[in-house]
Parts: sequence; structure tokens; C-alpha cells
Amino acid sequence: MIKVGDKAPEINAPDQNGKMVNLKNYKGKKVILYFYPKDNTPGCTAEACNLRDNYSALTKKGIEVIGVSCDSEAKHQKFIQKYDLPFTLVSDEKKEVVNAYGVWGPKKFMGKVYDGISRHTFIIDEMGKVEAIIEKVDTKNHTQQILETLNN
Repeated sequence: MIKVGDKAPEINAPDQNGKMVNLKNYKGKKVILYFYPKDNTPGCTAEACNLRDNYSALTKKGIEVIGVSCDSEAKHQKFIQKYDLPFTLVSDEKKEVVNAYGVWGPKKFMGKVYDGISRHTFIIDEMGKVEAIIEKVDTKNHTQQILETLNN
């Protein structure tokens, strides 16, 4: 698992429009890299809409938001259109990014164990280092969690 102070692993995966996303292109900006299990599920929708509703508060601080799941580009496009999301969603169908960040692995739901994405958020500083990690994401108040973490 990645730790605070580590260099953030590079991303080389397509966004919802097929454009390749690379962290090096965000150098000089703070990045909220949030991992979520699946588009259009209740928790993931609540989290995305919370970030959408507070997006200007984040961008005013010079913060970029990037969401990552294993959904396809087409599913991301529909999710963005349905909820008017203003930020980039990375399609990690090959699971390279989720594995690099250590958020892919066994999960438990209703007594069943399966592999999936653990909901984590990495705050990456302007130099590309992990500044903070939020492991217990509050989907309905995620922006507040991020801002409080940045102020600590």
C-alpha cells in the first residue's frame, strides 16, 4: 500500500473520452485522486454528486479532481452526462491504476467475498507526492473530508 510521502504512481489510462490521463500533466497542481467501485451505484453516485456540488470550492483552491474505476469509457460518459459531473473519470479496465495504488483486492458484501475496488482517496501535492490518504470515505460528505484533511 502507498504511504503518505511516497511518490504517487503514474497514471496512464484513458478518460471518459479516450484521452490518456497522466499525472505528470498535473504537476504544479494538487490532485484529488478518488477510487470508487462502480458508476451509477448509490454510494458512488452520492460521492460523485458531493464532489460535483462542491467542485468550485475545490477548483478555487487549485485542486483537480480525478475519479478512477474499472468501468468502461462509455459507462463513464453516461455517468457524467446523467449527473452533470464536471471532472475527469479514468477508465481502468486493465486494473493497472487500481493495482498500482493498492486499492484492488478482496472485499466482503452480504457475506460474499469478491475482488473489487476499495473506496480510497489520495491527495497528491503539486510535486506528485502523496500528501494524504482518506481510507474511510464518507460518500455524502466527501468534499468536507477532503478540505478538513487539507487543513490539518
